[in-house]
Amino acid sequence: MNAIRTLMSGAAVTALAGALAFPAVAQDAATDTDVIIVTALKREQNLQDVPISLEVVSGQKLDDFRANDFKQVMNYVPNVFVQSTAGNDTIYIRGFGSPPANFSFDQSVSLYVDGVYAGRNRQAQAPFFDLERVEVLRGPQGALFGKNTAAGAVSIVSAGPTREFEGEANALYNFDQKGFDVSGFVSGPLADNFGVRLAGKVINQDGYIRNLANGDKEPKTKQQVFRLTAKWDASENLDITGKLEYANRDMEGGITVSSPLNTGQQPRRTRYIEQNPLGEEGTSTKSVMGSLTANLSLGDYTLTSITGYSWFRGDIVNNFDQSIPGGGVTANSVYNKFLEDFNQVSQEIRLLSPTGQTLEFIVGAYFDRANYKLVQYGGFDIAALSYFGLLRTNFDQDSKTASVFGQATLNATDALRVIGSLRYTRTKKDATFGGQLIYGPFALRPLTSAAGDLSEGLTDPSVTVQYDITDRVMVYATFGKGSKSGGFVSNTYGTIDSTFQFAPERSRNYELGLKSAFANGAVVFNAAVYDTKFKNLQVSVYNPSTSSYLTSNAASATSRGVEASLTVNPIPNFDITASGAYQDLEYDDYPGAACLATQPTTECNPTDPVSIANNNLAGYAPALYSKFSGNIQAHARFDLPSDLKMDVTGIVGGRSKYFNSDNQSPTFGVQKGYAKVDARIQVAPQDDRWHVALIGKNLTNKLTTGSSFNLPAPITAAPRAILYVEPARSISVEAGVRF
Repeated sequence: MNAIRTLMSGAAVTALAGALAFPAVAQDAATDTDVIIVTALKREQNLQDVPISLEVVSGQKLDDFRANDFKQVMNYVPNVFVQSTAGNDTIYIRGFGSPPANFSFDQSVSLYVDGVYAGRNRQAQAPFFDLERVEVLRGPQGALFGKNTAAGAVSIVSAGPTREFEGEANALYNFDQKGFDVSGFVSGPLADNFGVRLAGKVINQDGYIRNLANGDKEPKTKQQVFRLTAKWDASENLDITGKLEYANRDMEGGITVSSPLNTGQQPRRTRYIEQNPLGEEGTSTKSVMGSLTANLSLGDYTLTSITGYSWFRGDIVNNFDQSIPGGGVTANSVYNKFLEDFNQVSQEIRLLSPTGQTLEFIVGAYFDRANYKLVQYGGFDIAALSYFGLLRTNFDQDSKTASVFGQATLNATDALRVIGSLRYTRTKKDATFGGQLIYGPFALRPLTSAAGDLSEGLTDPSVTVQYDITDRVMVYATFGKGSKSGGFVSNTYGTIDSTFQFAPERSRNYELGLKSAFANGAVVFNAAVYDTKFKNLQVSVYNPSTSSYLTSNAASATSRGVEASLTVNPIPNFDITASGAYQDLEYDDYPGAACLATQPTTECNPTDPVSIANNNLAGYAPALYSKFSGNIQAHARFDLPSDLKMDVTGIVGGRSKYFNSDNQSPTFGVQKGYAKVDARIQVAPQDDRWHVALIGKNLTNKLTTGSSFNLPAPITAAPRAILYVEPARSISVEAGVRF
């Protein structure tokens, strides 16, 4: 294993060093790069023609590195952060996202899977499986994507049926997590006008943290996912595509480890967890997602209908590492369990005009209806209080969303375009909340009830001016707005009618961008500068003094920054891409905020509700935001004897330091800046009919944390910091065949 790790580390360094050693691109060596087609504006377009700060990650790249969750997208897309928690990971773009503490939050960064809105992360458990591409749109996208895209949108496009029969099977063994990852597909026509694609993936792997209580490595992953896609070309004017996906994912164990409160973070790969009365720690989720897409040609126009269905049921049991910093263990004093049940049906219809006209347009309407239920159990076994008890809360929400939208593009000249978009969205929600004592001498947390309903209308406009300086150099300027609907507090003890509801979130964005290609397309450079402002930012932060969460609307926050990427193809079979972002983010006004660790008690006293009500974090930066993030990717292909070839790919991605505790503790709440290295070495014949590959992720074994918080007394006999540790180094071997 040491030899394998040495080989992988050396391969990554060699690939990246070789990339940096190449001289400037020579004109005679340049060749046109592949055109990347995206549908960010609901039409198929060249990526370089789209006036949006947009990153595209191919399905092949995600598959090459066995990306199974959103966390791994961070290596490819600057200004994107995924917060790791016990089971409710959330996405942030340009520093904005929806905190995971309030489970019922709609996400500020919306996910769309084949056009179907998925605002909760467990709706799509294996989103990077058998894909064409992932499009990450930074900044508000309220006009065309519409629902809850105040900070951005992620559009996932899965692979479809092929015109010729083909298939693929891949098997991977992970040496560090001692398990396998098997996937494959078969695709082809069943008739002249009817094709299908069946894809599947099965994972069974250990984790990367040793539980000293039972000797297991956690979290163990057991996952099965299957997707069936069928496309029917009913006539020359009509095609219909149906997709149905089933996924079952079990994560046995957790990712929390203890760390001192008075030092910097000390993430480890050991923990001590005994089973609690609520069962084994981990998450278990089953989900179904389906879509039916029809495209009807009406002369030069295209009418598109997307019908979606999504369902999931989740079971999350949380524990916290019982290890005491400095040695020993303490009793299991606090634990919780969350049961989720969600279903959604949706319908979108839109009409696209032909392209190449002076005026082009898209008009459409969208509707969805959803129900979300959450049952929370909170268990306490606190020796200092002689308390043993169990609480339960119930949350039930129904929601309806309806919107109409349109976009018009005026091709004023061959080089100048003006694009205007507008969406109006009407949202209705009603919800109930209630708590009860299951057993125990008294309710350790306030048990209350609440009920509410809301009806709101939001308008999201955008205007873009786009100008082609040359055939390969385009600039644009954008003004746009985004929004996210209001809602209700789902899992905070003591919630009453007056604290149950929070207001909608609004954002606006100014952006200037450049997209350019030189040397016959061998050099591609894109950049954007932006100023994004949020009003009524929805937040939920932990107050360790009361061991509860404060959910509210922060008045406003502003993020300003620059994003850029450079791709160079200096010679055939070699390319290098560098992308990076800088941002400056702070609250403009945040009254009633929970106290920060750096605030003296004279400024904010966490035990005094009046002091908290008078606290204002204007001028402070939110947690989970880094000033710098970026990556370098290099790929080289070498011809070998016997009609073979070798592909070497290296990726280095990282970010500067950030606070990952709500109270922004300068000791236990800071994740230092880091860079992580991934590499892949593959040998295959020229026709790619088989391959063998060695894959290394996080080769330098950087232990980083996604979240942290203070577990205080008297909730525990040994106060300590709890860190959520992200994956350690892993080395895998993969073999595959194509037919």
